[in-house]
Amino acid sequence: MKKSEIEFYQKQLLNWYQKNHRTLPWRETSHPYYIWVSEVMLQQTQVKTVIPYFERFIQKFPTIFDFAAADEDTILKMWEGLGYYSRIRNFHKAAKIIVADYNGEIPDDRGMFIQQPGVGDYIASAVLSIAFHQPYAVVDGNVKRVLARLLLLSEPVNDAKNNKLFQKQADKLLAAEQPGSYNQAVMELGALVCKPATPDCLNCPIQNACKAFSRGKVGDFPKRLQKKPVPTKHIAVGVVIDNNKLLITKRKSGGLLGGLWEFPGGKINKGEMTEQACVREIKEETGLNVVIEKQLTAVKHAYTHFKIEMAVFICRKTGGGITLDGPVDHRWISPGEIEKYPFPGSNHQFIPRLKEYLKNI
Repeated sequence: MKKSEIEFYQKQLLNWYQKNHRTLPWRETSHPYYIWVSEVMLQQTQVKTVIPYFERFIQKFPTIFDFAAADEDTILKMWEGLGYYSRIRNFHKAAKIIVADYNGEIPDDRGMFIQQPGVGDYIASAVLSIAFHQPYAVVDGNVKRVLARLLLLSEPVNDAKNNKLFQKQADKLLAAEQPGSYNQAVMELGALVCKPATPDCLNCPIQNACKAFSRGKVGDFPKRLQKKPVPTKHIAVGVVIDNNKLLITKRKSGGLLGGLWEFPGGKINKGEMTEQACVREIKEETGLNVVIEKQLTAVKHAYTHFKIEMAVFICRKTGGGITLDGPVDHRWISPGEIEKYPFPGSNHQFIPRLKEYLKNI
């Protein structure tokens, strides 16, 4: 695009954003901490889902000092249901560093800020442009889709090797004098108008600049690599009961679902009976001998790269003592204490049924 075309495109987009943007709680402030909170939450999560989490989060942790001082269980409980828990663990690590090394002042220097745990190009550009008005262009899924259609880019948007290309194009189109508003405008356009399956091209403010629209190829863009089939893992989990207490174990802080509490269990080996797997996994993880009383339920749950099918059993402790292998902590809790602990989404699927079962025993 020529300079004059870019300037016209920027003007049309910013004018549209000013009149049509959604009123969102993180747009009512320019405080870098609140902007950072919102951007961490918005990664791979829809706006309507994030709003109540954001409001509860800043009420619980109004300053970065409050957040940094919180313990892991508290922050994971606040995050429970948003998924991708590495986001909040890294954000917590970064907050502690900001408090310890920068007296709670979030760096406005990109080189310093991007060194913090969990801060990549997107988070750095978003916070620095919106909170500090620095000219850095953001590139997320919405932006890639807009760019692909606007400029007729045939490179697949879900191929990481094309990230630099999309970033280069985003940098060229950035309205450097209003970087925060511009970045939010492009993302808002992708969310409200230039949508994946049903783009509202007739009401698009940059329709005249869009190559895909002018050539009748909007539906052909963006290009994507075909995803590989998602594997399914079969899991057996046991709710171990002893003296009216339930056993829960804590996952290691790193990795998938790190730091969350769960009912013990694990993968079913090839050729192994589901009940046998449950008893074996509990013995291996906790050192306890158990007997299965009944199957409570079965649940299905999807993660980004795989799915699980989980059989859930009610078990009674028959012997042994706690010797953890894998989990880093354990608790014997009453049914009424379940709500105090952060659990994975798969466990939440059967917890209501578990509570009903426990009322009747």
